[in-house]
Amino acid sequence: MTRPLVTVVMNCFNGEAFLRQAIDSVIAQTWIHWEIVLWDNQSTDDSAAIAKSYDDPRIHYFYAPSHTLLYEARNYAIEKASGELLAFLDVDDWWLPEKLERQVALFTDPEVSLVYGNYWVINERKGRKWVAHKKNLPSGHILDALLENYRVGLLTLMVRQAHLPLCKPPFDPRFHIIGDFDLVIRLASKGKVACVQEPVAVYRIHGGNETALRRSRHLEELACWCDEMSQKSTIVKSKNFIQVNLHAEYIEALGMLLDGKRLQAARLFFSMRWSKFKIRIFVALLLPRMLISHIKN
Repeated sequence: MTRPLVTVVMNCFNGEAFLRQAIDSVIAQTWIHWEIVLWDNQSTDDSAAIAKSYDDPRIHYFYAPSHTLLYEARNYAIEKASGELLAFLDVDDWWLPEKLERQVALFTDPEVSLVYGNYWVINERKGRKWVAHKKNLPSGHILDALLENYRVGLLTLMVRQAHLPLCKPPFDPRFHIIGDFDLVIRLASKGKVACVQEPVAVYRIHGGNETALRRSRHLEELACWCDEMSQKSTIVKSKNFIQVNLHAEYIEALGMLLDGKRLQAARLFFSMRWSKFKIRIFVALLLPRMLISHIKN
């Protein structure tokens, strides 16, 4: 695998404000062996016109026959992919120029199923920028590490298409929030993971990010995932499987605090088992509401 084709899976729904920057960041890659599969989930803005304005045969635009949940849409895009490797870029994020080249190099190890990396976070409303992960990211056989502290950003994720499950779609189509988490955990339970420690992409916080808007759905999907994965021997036997449940409780309690429901959050706090998440909620309970968002970040 000297010059593998990388299919960039780009899902779009009314992304006209950011789409051009995302596409331009792929065109600027030092690794030139790529194609974009741009799956438009029935946008009603100028996304289609922007995508079609590029005179580049490597950019393939598809308009969805029906609007679907996000990870079902990602599956439809993957069906159009020709690359040995799949990378994922949502239209509100963008890549640094050497992203693909640095990650493709790590697939020379045939046991590696997926590669990820660090990334920058930009909060446009507050004019702030920071590195997402300040400590070294894990690599190798890291199922336990990912269950304890999941740090794989979809915008840095690259997977070997041959290692995806053959009997079902790569992403669980029921998921709208945690589909990439589910796929990464399943792949990490069976193979090796490699990592680029330096930032390779930029994640934009703009007030409309899906996870922030769909907190209740996030919790529902995590609960469903935990229930179903408890039947999977490889994953449930991890010493850190319980951490996913604890993280879900943390998200719920923090959401209550952000919504001003301090009493409900306190009740949940007292029912939680001791963990780093319970300590964080204890600290948040002592803070004024306007400072809680910093803990959330």
